[in-house]
This record gives sequence, structure tokens and C-alpha cells, in this order.
Amino acid sequence: MHQPSVPKVRATIYLPRDLLDEARDAAVHLGGYPARLTLTAFAENAFRAELLRLKERYNGGHDFPPREGQLRGGRPIAA
Repeated sequence: MHQPSVPKVRATIYLPRDLLDEARDAAVHLGGYPARLTLTAFAENAFRAELLRLKERYNGGHDFPPREGQLRGGRPIAA
């Protein structure tokens, strides 16, 4: 059974040029049958896989609590 798709939103992120170029190359190479890969699907799959890994490693496999505000730009907080 096909589930309705979740609406997508635009996100602006900055990636190393070589990483983005390699992902674009993969999406073009695998865009046809049978993979039908798009750059959006590639990014979504990568985000889901990394979120699963982070949840398992740092949060007992559970979802992270919702943020209380917007992300702030700048340097990461030092550990």
C-alpha cells in the first residue's frame, strides 16, 4: 500500500564541493532504471541513515527531543 508523501521543504546547506559533485554524479548515473535515484532521494536517505546511527549511539535509539528554537549559526560548541 502506498503511503501519502510527507511535504518537502527547501533547506540551504553548505557542503564541500567535491562531496556534492560526487553525489550529483551518482544521482545522474543512477537516475534511470532500476535505481531512479534523485539528488533529493540521495540526501534524504543519507540524513535518515545518519539520524538512525546518532539515535542509537547517543540517545538509546530514541528520537531526539524537539528543539525549542531555531538553529543558531556559527562555530560548533566545543565539548
